[in-house]
Amino acid sequence: MYDVRFIDADEWEDAMSLAYRTFLEFDASYFTPEGVRHFREFISDNTLKRMSENGTFQVIGSYDGTKLIGVIALRSMSHISLLFVDSKYHNKGIGRKLISELVDYAKLKLHQDFLTVNAAPYAYDFYHKMGFLDMASEVTQDGIIYTPMKYTF
Repeated sequence: MYDVRFIDADEWEDAMSLAYRTFLEFDASYFTPEGVRHFREFISDNTLKRMSENGTFQVIGSYDGTKLIGVIALRSMSHISLLFVDSKYHNKGIGRKLISELVDYAKLKLHQDFLTVNAAPYAYDFYHKMGFLDMASEVTQDGIIYTPMKYTF
């Protein structure tokens, strides 16, 4: 079984490194070079780290012992901003568990009744299996391709 908890401040770099490595492996091929650059800038911008430190960007991690193997982030109290699982741990229920933990947090602590996500093409099927519904057609913005989705609980 894997542990799931909010990351500590000293785990920020590991979390963003995991997100970027996994992004390059599974998502980058769908994006233009501009989109890859925009994603890299997004996760390496100090603004995002400051948002995490002040609680407006929450990051939950999944751990195999002390090793960080998955991350999910919540922005604006209801928007999934990042969801990445190390490739060695795919198909083990980790993404599903991270979504479940985030739903519980959003519902019980933030009193939300929905989550949204801008799903990259690689993740479309996963989010649909989790119960997310498309809110609009696929969008391309700044070289990043995604479909806006929503999950109501």
